[in-house]
Amino acid sequence: MTHFSTAGEGLELTSPDARITVKAGAEHTGGAYELFEVDAPRGPAVPPHTTPWPKVYYVLHGRMTMLVDDTEYELGPGASITVPPDAPHTFTVRSPSVRFLAFSLTDAMGRFFRDVDRSIPAGTALEDAVPALVEVVGRHGIKLRGTP
Repeated sequence: MTHFSTAGEGLELTSPDARITVKAGAEHTGGAYELFEVDAPRGPAVPPHTTPWPKVYYVLHGRMTMLVDDTEYELGPGASITVPPDAPHTFTVRSPSVRFLAFSLTDAMGRFFRDVDRSIPAGTALEDAVPALVEVVGRHGIKLRGTP
């Protein structure tokens, strides 16, 4: 199945720490993989957490620090990083914003992003979204560091 997406096209989803554009969803790949364009503002993202799916980030614009398994990595345009399943990770945006591609196997990441978009109103500050976010992550096998 072929899917074509031009610049600016794709379903837009919101989360408290980013705007996510679905460039190739599971519905376009038979559920094999997904590709997202993530645009995040300066500052920290969600607390360190684990996900049951692997992913790759590729930075298009801006700078960010990734924390994976207690090791920090500085990423700028053209840099990529793999995050294995169940590895504790998070990121902090160091420039005014960062735009990166997120590639993930299966449809799990997309189901999570869609659930966040439905459950947390756009514009909700990250600190105000934490109670709802804790509920959402629990539905997707995501564990916030320091919780059972």
